[in-house]
Amino acid sequence: METIRNYLESMFATLPNTAEVLQAKYELGQMMEDKYTELLSEGKAENEAVGIVISEFGNLEEIAEALGIQNVLQKREQDPLDTVSMDEVRGFIQDSSRAGFLRGLGVLLCICCPVGTILAADNTDKAMAIGVALLFIAIAAGVGLFIYTSIYMSRWDKILKRRCRIDYGTASYVGEQKQSFRSTRALMLTVGVILCIISVVPVSVMGLISASDGMTGYGAALIFVFVGIGVMLIIASSQRNGAYSTLLNLNAPGTVGGTYRNSDGEEEVYYENKTVGAIMSVYWPTVTCIYLAVSFLTFAWGITWIIWPIAAIIETLIKKTLGTAV
Repeated sequence: METIRNYLESMFATLPNTAEVLQAKYELGQMMEDKYTELLSEGKAENEAVGIVISEFGNLEEIAEALGIQNVLQKREQDPLDTVSMDEVRGFIQDSSRAGFLRGLGVLLCICCPVGTILAADNTDKAMAIGVALLFIAIAAGVGLFIYTSIYMSRWDKILKRRCRIDYGTASYVGEQKQSFRSTRALMLTVGVILCIISVVPVSVMGLISASDGMTGYGAALIFVFVGIGVMLIIASSQRNGAYSTLLNLNAPGTVGGTYRNSDGEEEVYYENKTVGAIMSVYWPTVTCIYLAVSFLTFAWGITWIIWPIAAIIETLIKKTLGTAV
């Protein structure tokens, strides 16, 4: 029966999400279920019964008049969208998770790049030279990871930039995966934020333990390490969650298929432009990076907090102008 239900959903996926269409869908579903039960009672095998039901009710054009949606079918545009398969969905989620980790690692390297120079500040010229070399190596490695992940994820331009769709069964799978990832994401975000907040603790503790410049240098270096790890966790979790949202938002809003994105129980904002959707999926991790970078460069912590309300206003404007609440 699950096969019949998935087929029914695919038949109506591109039709408008109106009361008329939903009623027709319900009626057809009841007819298919009744026929399926009747065939089983006659001794038919399950696979045989499914085949008979689909062959009898599977052509929507033939039964549209009986269902009262002939006008809707005549007005419907031909569906030019490619359907994303289950294997492609699994591959996209896996690659997005890997890309999120690598991007987070790149940010970690860029944030921690001054650690070597900080630790070598009061040592020999040779140590300082090594520290400077490590700084540029870390930056180069971080930028290299950014470039690599961008090229690596370009194989999924079909999903990220082109128009395509997702069927009911695949959407249910994505929704379940997103739901199961929710607790892990909450833990990663919590640990990441906590590390960013307590990043100033090491330098204070080192200062209390010893007043020597060496100990203070270790504390200053740990600030960047704590922040780097925290931001890496935030980016990695957001990237994977963004992959789920991107997949659930593939179907056009206003259609029956467009309602599949709510299968995970969360309210989403749909972006017709896939590039905008991809950017918004990592919006807050990017804001966090900007906030920390500006704060550490200026040490104006009492002022840089203004970045958060400004970012919230910008996000609201983008959602209102480029997004559709669903």
